Amino acid sequence: MKITRFGVSVPDELLERFDRIIEEKGYVNRSEAIRDMMRDFIVRHEWEEGDRDVAGTITIVYNHDEADVVKELLDLQHDYVDEIISNLHVHMDEHNCLEVVVVKGKATRIKEIAERLISLKGVKHGKLVMTTTGRELV
Repeated sequence: MKITRFGVSVPDELLERFDRIIEEKGYVNRSEAIRDMMRDFIVRHEWEEGDRDVAGTITIVYNHDEADVVKELLDLQHDYVDEIISNLHVHMDEHNCLEVVVVKGKATRIKEIAERLISLKGVKHGKLVMTTTGRELV
């Protein structure tokens, strides 16, 4: 793999804050941190702008006492059996559950699944996290 060096001009205060954060996170140097940020930027662009194959998780917190939320969650997951790889269910307390749904497929389809899950009545919070399947990253 060929490596290219390039320069970046930034205000001192921005660089000082960046250096503190990368040290807290355990990066060996700025280059490693910048490479990670560039990969993240590329991944987000690809799944926002294109329809590439992606993998990811949909995490939701919901009140299992709310109407038919459990039945609707299960029915919806059965509608996307080709994209939903697995799920993890955690009882957070006597009323609330955490569900992590592992997904893989075309970006538009994965976003559709996430929007449908997150918008269900009874879901208190939800988040989609996607990445590429890895072929595009160096």
